[in-house]
Amino acid sequence: MSGLPPRARLTELDALRGVGALCVLVFHYSTRFHELFPQAAHVPFSFPGGNYRVLLFFTISGFAIFFTLDRIASVADFAVNRVARLYPAYLVAMALTLSIEYLAKASQLLIGPGAILANITMLQGFAFLPEVDGAYWTLTVEIAFYVCMIAMWKWVGMRWLELMFIPWLALRAIYGFWPDMPERIVMILVLRYVPFFIIGMLSYRVWAGQRRWRQQALYAALALLSVAVMESWDVTLVACILLASFAALIGGHLRWVAARPLVWMGGISYSFYLIHQHVGFVVMLKLAELGFSPWIGFLTAFLVALTLGTVINRIVERPAGEAILNWWRRRRRKGVALAEATARSA
Repeated sequence: MSGLPPRARLTELDALRGVGALCVLVFHYSTRFHELFPQAAHVPFSFPGGNYRVLLFFTISGFAIFFTLDRIASVADFAVNRVARLYPAYLVAMALTLSIEYLAKASQLLIGPGAILANITMLQGFAFLPEVDGAYWTLTVEIAFYVCMIAMWKWVGMRWLELMFIPWLALRAIYGFWPDMPERIVMILVLRYVPFFIIGMLSYRVWAGQRRWRQQALYAALALLSVAVMESWDVTLVACILLASFAALIGGHLRWVAARPLVWMGGISYSFYLIHQHVGFVVMLKLAELGFSPWIGFLTAFLVALTLGTVINRIVERPAGEAILNWWRRRRRKGVALAEATARSA
């Protein structure tokens, strides 16, 4: 565990989550909806580049992973923390999404029973099976990132973390020259997105006082070089903007972004993200069938997603997650007490 004192949570980080969640929603309800349902009435604009908002989420995840890693004592601690964080809201959102799809007879959005069972594990992406909701694909990336990080925490240690970025980016470079690299290796090592996670991790280490920017400059340059060589110019520009934004954030220059609505949106962003896409599509399709303006469908879908996301966050995500963590803490205390009692009696 880190010997550094814990620092206060950045409200700007929650605000950035809120910005990302809103941008993803606009992309899905405009561009993606029209792609999937070209026959349906839709809002008269497109919001291209949906991948950019996902890159923001991955950068945030790289930063926020240390809120867990710096406070755990074992791999089991990490696993339970991630289960508590991800699974309760995910299972409820998935059940709600399936129920709404079946009631609405939205056949284009439905998947088979085998794929649904795989989705319960949250590991469907590694089996190349479809998701209950298309937005869930990012969870495969997040889980793979968690596996990589806990492996480094366990067998390398956080002291040498930045040095591990060099072989990690080298593997990504090999993937660039070997596009037929086995897909599961690419997925498990998050080779498509690792530079963005690295930008977040480098930023956290500076914010936490564990490193200075001059120590991180080489690794930041390597991450940007990896993006520049393997991605298009616009993705490279996004990577530069993200690095600059996180440098500004930890320097205290993004306080203006921490408006209360965005911070609140960031607080419910996970549940909101899980429920917004297919449920919103169903709402827009049904309202279009009834002859309503696509703007009414868009706004109604947004309000439905916002309401459901808030309810899941307040009733499921927070209390269930806290209940799981409290159970785990009690179990650990009992284990420690039993071990001490055994030692005294020996």
